Amino acid sequence: MYLNLKSVIATVACATLLAGTVMAQTPKKTTKPASAATKSAARPAASATPALTMTSTIDSVAYAIGVSVAGSLKSQGLSDINTALLMQAINETLKGGTTAMTAEQANKTIGEYFHKQTALKSGENQKIGQQFLEENKKRQGVTTTASGLQYEVLKMGEGPKPAATDRVRTHYHGTLVDGTVFDSSVERGEPVEFPVNGVIQGWQEALQLMPVGSKWKLYVPSELGYGERAAGPAIGPNSALVFEVELLEILK
Repeated sequence: MYLNLKSVIATVACATLLAGTVMAQTPKKTTKPASAATKSAARPAASATPALTMTSTIDSVAYAIGVSVAGSLKSQGLSDINTALLMQAINETLKGGTTAMTAEQANKTIGEYFHKQTALKSGENQKIGQQFLEENKKRQGVTTTASGLQYEVLKMGEGPKPAATDRVRTHYHGTLVDGTVFDSSVERGEPVEFPVNGVIQGWQEALQLMPVGSKWKLYVPSELGYGERAAGPAIGPNSALVFEVELLEILK
């Protein structure tokens, strides 16, 4: 998903601190071959460097930020980032030393990187979604509407159909086209209530076609979903989405 540039910088900075802590705890390995005398001599085993401990509230906050930031970087495909350079940059900046980039150059580098990665991911997702929907519409039982929405009736209810201005209660299970689950009221065991006109276009269209008591499987093109925007860590830009939706009731 797109990040505010200041958020990206803050994320990288925090990740650097985390990386520095981890590296400081890791014993360095020598690359110099041992001499013959060294090889033959018995040497005591090196004692392991003790892990840092949290002795105060701010220590706990520091560790918590590290966990959170590392998870964020990993979700953005940055788990293999050069932590040595991260540590060097943060140390130079905090100590007031000379850095290889100015703040403006750093901002530009970060912005250009994320813009390029988003564009690449967006194109890849769009291609995958289009191929999936093209094959899916050929299956028996799948209906394609004029907008491009595809749906499959799992159960047809006999109740009224909601209007765009109605509020409804539903159960749903949402996945990417590869089956990755990104959200599910079914798994949480708790139905969700919302206005029909307050959700993505694919849902708005489908709900107004569904009698209460129905359960349909929706195949939503990206333009009827979140479009070029990402939505959370799992839904990337231009992602086609799949939902099983059960319309439980229209709320008055």
